[in-house]
Amino acid sequence: MKKEMFTIEYPLENSSENLLWTMIGDPLGLALWFSEGVTVDKNEYTFSWDDHYQTAILQEVREGKNIRFQWEEDKDTDAYFQLEIITQDLSGHIGLLVTDFAAAKDKDDAIMLWNKQIDDLRRKAGM
Repeated sequence: MKKEMFTIEYPLENSSENLLWTMIGDPLGLALWFSEGVTVDKNEYTFSWDDHYQTAILQEVREGKNIRFQWEEDKDTDAYFQLEIITQDLSGHIGLLVTDFAAAKDKDDAIMLWNKQIDDLRRKAGM
């Protein structure tokens, strides 16, 4: 089933680029809000939730800016998920731009999951 790209922008008041980068660019930061645990072997990140494990391949890192992964199940497709720090030029407000892919019938569920995860990020990072 073909997946479609979608993006969601989350404003993150009371944050700094450094704190946000630690939360998205470091395995320990990701384990605080994205999953219950993260193990890294070279460019393979294995995320765990209860007894469920899912591996993603690190595709791109721009230090302090964005990180992009591709789930193993999406190998040989264009699908990926990316977390990108954005800063408004005029106001200086910081946000997180999430890019992900989902089948049309699963898109609403994927958005709800991201909303929950970003709520966890805000709570755990004090944003």
